[in-house]
Amino acid sequence: MLHSYAFSNFQSFRERVEIDLSINKKTSFTEWMTESDTGERISKLMAVIGANGSGKTAILKPVAFLSWFISNSFNARPDESIPVAPHAAAQNEPIEFECVLDFDGKLWRYEMRCTTKKVLHEALYMKKERFGYVFIREWDEKTKSYSVKQQDFGLPAQEARKVRPNVSLISWAAQFGVPLAIRMVSSYVFSNVNVFGRVGVSSQDVQVAAHHFAMNPRQGERMEALLSSWDLGLAGVELQEVTVTNPDGTEQKVWVPFGKHISKQHQFGLSFALESSGTQSAFVLLSRILPTLEVGGLAVIDEFENDLHPHMLEPILDLFANPATNPYNAQLLFSCHAMEVLNLVHKSQVMLVEKDEDCESTAVRMDRVRGIRNDDNYYAKYMAGAYGATPSFY
Repeated sequence: MLHSYAFSNFQSFRERVEIDLSINKKTSFTEWMTESDTGERISKLMAVIGANGSGKTAILKPVAFLSWFISNSFNARPDESIPVAPHAAAQNEPIEFECVLDFDGKLWRYEMRCTTKKVLHEALYMKKERFGYVFIREWDEKTKSYSVKQQDFGLPAQEARKVRPNVSLISWAAQFGVPLAIRMVSSYVFSNVNVFGRVGVSSQDVQVAAHHFAMNPRQGERMEALLSSWDLGLAGVELQEVTVTNPDGTEQKVWVPFGKHISKQHQFGLSFALESSGTQSAFVLLSRILPTLEVGGLAVIDEFENDLHPHMLEPILDLFANPATNPYNAQLLFSCHAMEVLNLVHKSQVMLVEKDEDCESTAVRMDRVRGIRNDDNYYAKYMAGAYGATPSFY
């Protein structure tokens, strides 16, 4: 479970920003919160709101990047750049990341400082009475090599020194059978964000989602029940495996979804290519959310409500609130433009994002803005501009 993450000099954020999902125990406990394995009260969701271009997507990218870097960077080519971008006005300064999470019943802190060419510092700490290092990796500019200190990590020293500059030591160690590393590289993050931003819903995404549900029939049944209950005009969803011919003349089998519809007792099927963009978006969104709920992971979704009616926001968020649908306390980190979310969540579960005249983004958790009261109408006050993070029109 993610407790917090922070970063600096990343995309439009030049100064350090922290996204903290921990909740003060003086705050009234709600269905959107849970007790972590390590005893802290943690939010199951965090909404990111702000004007277009303010940095909402950039605030989500570090989580998606760190998940990839820790799990899969070993697969990067030796000469490949690390897929991060510093602020345009600080190109020669390093980028820094940090996150705190509980895993295996313990609290961990991970740190990384890098350029697009190499890791300069990487460290993993585990908390007993206080945080102590599991490994610390430092780049030595004089020797053009890494020094690595370890405590109970288990990677042979000669292999640790060989780690490539564009690879996480955790991803590297997993290739050598280090048990902790193997457990950590099992990705629990599901996202529609990559290095370029939000991945839009295309026919290929619908096809990938159909394949996922065909391979995971229990999730497929939940998807069908949810879509049918959300008043999308669907009586159900049928997945069919069809043979298609590729441009090079070869054939392959793919899964294609068809919406089931009933009109005056007549049932007919409609290809999802002809369904509304909202139905297609909900179908693809569920292919990312349902796996998260099943394993207790983290869903990172940019423009959460894209193509969806605002009234659909609450039933989708309720999947994370309800213990019956979220038995493993999965979390959701999302950006959106549907300000109705402010009527649903606590002020500690909202990040307000702004960009100033120097093209630098800043973000603050809403409960840390001076003067915001628990009995405020957050929606009305935000729409009136009382909290900032709103578009300006001239």
